[in-house]
Amino acid sequence: MIYRSLALVLFCFSGASFHLAAQQYNPPNNESEFERQYQERIKKDRIGGVYIPRNLDDVLVQLNKLTSEEARQKFKAIPEESVCKVMHNRLGQWMIANWSFYEGSRLSNYLRSAGVTYPDDMADFLILAYHRHLNGHTVTIKELAVYFREKRKKEWEQRQQQGDVLKEEVRKRPRPEGADTSSRKPAQPVSPPAKSIPKGAAGKQ
Repeated sequence: MIYRSLALVLFCFSGASFHLAAQQYNPPNNESEFERQYQERIKKDRIGGVYIPRNLDDVLVQLNKLTSEEARQKFKAIPEESVCKVMHNRLGQWMIANWSFYEGSRLSNYLRSAGVTYPDDMADFLILAYHRHLNGHTVTIKELAVYFREKRKKEWEQRQQQGDVLKEEVRKRPRPEGADTSSRKPAQPVSPPAKSIPKGAAGKQ
């Protein structure tokens, strides 16, 4: 039954309101050009003809405008622990593309200032916030930001543990074939050469 409900949610959220806008974006050639474009984009209220929300409250208002009552009820019914996974590839990707999380926008800059720096985390942050809002729960920006930072940290630590760890290894030099080392004595320390005595100096005190 739950899978049928999730399918209905995805169908409702795939309506005409959630189409990808034609973004006009010229990729920067270097870091300074990216920074220049970024500073311009974060001041705009529209990019590619799409309205960019100012903050979280504005996001909640815009999502209410973009969804139907049926879609909101289905979205609301998804368990909180599943909502980001279920909606990321639909609503989440729409937000990433239309609200310019990669290229920069006033919303992505707002989320970055709150401590959410990855575009995928920005989308999941807003999905979870909207889900809590619809269910009448208090939405605390700081709490959600800490949650996603810790989640990203744990995923990084898991990848480190699962990956190959580079370590320093001391290897013995291979022995020549046929060499018999069973009776080999340890090398004796070499004494320093004796000082030479000038000719005719022997016996002088």
